[in-house]
Amino acid sequence: MSAQVQSRRKTVRDIAAAKGATPLVCLTAYTAPVAELLDERCDVILVGDSVGMVIHGLPTTVGVTLEMMILHGQAVMRASKQAFVVVDMPFGSYEASVEQAFMNASRIMKETGCQAVKIEAGEYAAATVRYLVERGIPVMAHVGLRPQATNVDGGFKAKGRTDAERDRVIAEAVAADQAGCFAMVIEGVAEDLAADITARVRCPTVGIGASVTCDGQILVTDDLLGMFAWTPKFVRRYADLRAEIGKAVDGYASDVRARRFPGEKETYTLKKGP
Repeated sequence: MSAQVQSRRKTVRDIAAAKGATPLVCLTAYTAPVAELLDERCDVILVGDSVGMVIHGLPTTVGVTLEMMILHGQAVMRASKQAFVVVDMPFGSYEASVEQAFMNASRIMKETGCQAVKIEAGEYAAATVRYLVERGIPVMAHVGLRPQATNVDGGFKAKGRTDAERDRVIAEAVAADQAGCFAMVIEGVAEDLAADITARVRCPTVGIGASVTCDGQILVTDDLLGMFAWTPKFVRRYADLRAEIGKAVDGYASDVRARRFPGEKETYTLKKGP
């Protein structure tokens, strides 16, 4: 009997090699069942701090804790075998100092087994990226609209709409790239800005609301599946699970109230004989 061939998990080199090649397919996952479904279909699974809004009902990502990210990261790693898994560093876990960033990033990697962490790249990011990479932690950067900065911005607002803002986003992207990030999420920017950043940086870019010019795309899986009544402009729904789940629960409730469930097929009976 021949031994079963085990699939190889993608590495940071595989992701970095996607620059200018076949676009990277990336989605979020926070649970083992979803991670298992995505695993063979995605290059990258991001355990995003969007878990706070999607799973825990928080108004923003600011309330997400390190413990939450580790818990969901562990679930995703248990169920995935091939995709490259990145875990977000939550607000307050890396901004104070490079030493703080390393202690928390190393904890995430040790306790989850993930391949990399992601940080939102403000002006402080280059030093943090360099410090982490030099100490063995692959970093994915995140520029443009930064959800963790929503309180400063007054909401979720697209970036790069003024010359000064555009120059700042480019500068942050180039600095993070030169510091050694292996990939970069670009969120909520105009197509020409996404194209400009993608052309300037050596690492592959992954767009979310940043046009097809990027080296890959990512969406929140629950948005793609139509789990919410409202979805952002940049999301394309590929299913309407909100409606389908509603129909299923309505059917269940109707059967329970009419005593049609459980029926004979779902009911245990006493076995006869010895």
